Amino acid sequence: MKMLINVPETVVADALRGMAVAHPELAVDVENRVVVRRDAPVPGKVALVSGGGSGHEPLHAGFVGRGMLDAACPGEVFTSPVPDQMVRAAAAVDSGRGVLFVVKNYTGDVLNFDMAAELAEDEGVQVAKVLVNDDVAVVDSLYTAGRRGTGATLFVEKIAGALAEEGAPLEAVQAVARRVNESSRSFGVALGACTTPAKGGPTFDLPPGELELGIGIHGEPGRERRPMMTSGEIADFAVDAVLDDLAPDSPVIVLVNGMGATPLLELYGFAAEVQRALGARGTAVARTLVGNYVTSLDMPGASVTVCEVDEELLRLWDAPVCTPGLRWGC
Repeated sequence: MKMLINVPETVVADALRGMAVAHPELAVDVENRVVVRRDAPVPGKVALVSGGGSGHEPLHAGFVGRGMLDAACPGEVFTSPVPDQMVRAAAAVDSGRGVLFVVKNYTGDVLNFDMAAELAEDEGVQVAKVLVNDDVAVVDSLYTAGRRGTGATLFVEKIAGALAEEGAPLEAVQAVARRVNESSRSFGVALGACTTPAKGGPTFDLPPGELELGIGIHGEPGRERRPMMTSGEIADFAVDAVLDDLAPDSPVIVLVNGMGATPLLELYGFAAEVQRALGARGTAVARTLVGNYVTSLDMPGASVTVCEVDEELLRLWDAPVCTPGLRWGC
């Protein structure tokens, strides 16, 4: 397998050095693996901190900035960051209004963020948490107890980040983050496996002419394997899986997310099929976001995430956001 890297051991550090060059508005601590808004701590503002294994870019470090995260903690590829990173991040961004940890439901992330919350509170930082567990494909997977956290992480970070930017208290920011998670569902499809730098080969075997339905973002296999389907057939399957679990009465925001190796030409075509499938089931779409946002290295495939919204959640979604990976209204 060919990769644009030096050696597997320095992949994350090399990427962080490049992020520092490309985004001087961020303070990138390569040695301690923490990415922070350069203007942090922002006076009078609740801070949002998230993190997880690298390989899902732009999640999470690419979502640090005004209107979203105050700090992110990148771990090694597909490996949770350690509590020391999270404590250092919390201390760097706390303005005295408290810190919200946004945690995807993977065992290592949950354990380490729980430990970090205790350590940060020992140092006088008030910490609240929200667990993201939006994936309807499988329960109790290789990496989780319960549902996995996937595309809804972007919705939680964006909408809660917008409310925090308005100066809302910690309890309100945590409440809206939980509400967004509870209103969101995701389903992913892989057309092939991803390749980790350490392994240098596919994470699982997917024969030619087949696809994996219900994959996670760490290259783990999904719900079932089938012969290759058309874009429309995949959209129907994914939308059915999501709506069977959510059944929204209000409009939804839709994220059509590339897993890392699917070109926009295909993603836009898939987005049109998702829109058709949602409309056929009577679900109105308020906003649609298409692109690579919560990826799995070089995996070909896509995921669909929907979030049921009201006027307030839609207002917060539309609020300005200025990060490397998501930008509007800047």
